[in-house]
Amino acid sequence: MPAETIQGPETAARGAAARPAPAASLQKRETAEEFEAVFLAEMLSQAGLEKALAADSGFGGEAMSGLLVQELAEKIVDRGGFGLADRILRQMKDRLENDQ
Repeated sequence: MPAETIQGPETAARGAAARPAPAASLQKRETAEEFEAVFLAEMLSQAGLEKALAADSGFGGEAMSGLLVQELAEKIVDRGGFGLADRILRQMKDRLENDQ
């Protein structure tokens, strides 16, 4: 059932104007998730995962271990991550609301 049927056209139009466009919201979500993946990959590398993966694997292993850590971080974020992207989005929303 469309929102206009329940709320009336005036209320639905005001509600749509108050909310950010879905494309902009999706872009913010993707950017926040990309940041979380980069941050997580750096944490995993600093924890020694990159060196552990490259151990005894020669030059090819050293070159590929960084890519493997980045891919692992992206997969973790795809499955929910640890909440950094959500927190970033919440702070952005709070700041936008406070600025208005």
